[in-house]
Amino acid sequence: MLVSSKVYLNDAFNKGYSFPHFNYWDSNSIRAEIAAAEELNLPIILAWAEKHSPEIGIDDALGLGKYFGSQAKIPVILHLDHGVTSDLVKKGIDNGFTSVMIDASANEFGDNVATTKDIVEYAHKRGVVVEAEIGHVGTNSTEDNSKYTEVDAAKKFAELTGVDSMAVSIGTSHGTYKTGTPKLNFDRLQELRQAISIPLVLHGGSSSGDDNLRKAAELGITKVNIYTDLANTSLHASQAKEYDTEMDLALAQRTAIKNLCKHYYDVFETNKYVYHV
Repeated sequence: MLVSSKVYLNDAFNKGYSFPHFNYWDSNSIRAEIAAAEELNLPIILAWAEKHSPEIGIDDALGLGKYFGSQAKIPVILHLDHGVTSDLVKKGIDNGFTSVMIDASANEFGDNVATTKDIVEYAHKRGVVVEAEIGHVGTNSTEDNSKYTEVDAAKKFAELTGVDSMAVSIGTSHGTYKTGTPKLNFDRLQELRQAISIPLVLHGGSSSGDDNLRKAAELGITKVNIYTDLANTSLHASQAKEYDTEMDLALAQRTAIKNLCKHYYDVFETNKYVYHV
């Protein structure tokens, strides 16, 4: 069943755990991710990112998400991740996403506020929650393009926009780390947690280190985005051996994705949320 993320992230915010956010890119990945949540009897956040439009467009993503989400035996939050085009985000709101992220973090503060506020007002009228980002989570394609979230700016941003959750930058990056695991700024996370009364989100969770991620959840992160690790584990499963049939290959990929999803549920201690069917 498809649900809003509001109750779940607020519960995590109050109890010191986190929900994993899993991006899907085809029917195989979404089936594997839901299977993990069903085996653990826990809610799931399934996400499609605008940057994946060349591989799977919003209409196909919505079709997969709404079909498999409505069939699932556990609550499913269907999330639009890193929406940078306001019109596309509004289309997602109108057509079935129960949660959206408007990402104007690359813009100046005032422009980020104005863009986010517009989406918040549009979404809230339609019962959809909104995530936004302040600071900037970079990628490992450059030496250093991440920018820590400033506490005062984040507090002001939350007040001005009315956003439901906020993605913050404390040292993670999108993609695969070139050398080891990152050093996260937990002091900054604690300052943000104390200053802001809405759930906090961490992007770039893949390969950031289990100990880092568990501590981040304990200190106030309520949702951690995972994509690269899932895509890589699926790739590695496909390369592990020669398969007799395409169905055998797809099963191996689903099994690998499912097991990794279950691992992250354990890392984030999501079982602190008690759900009964």
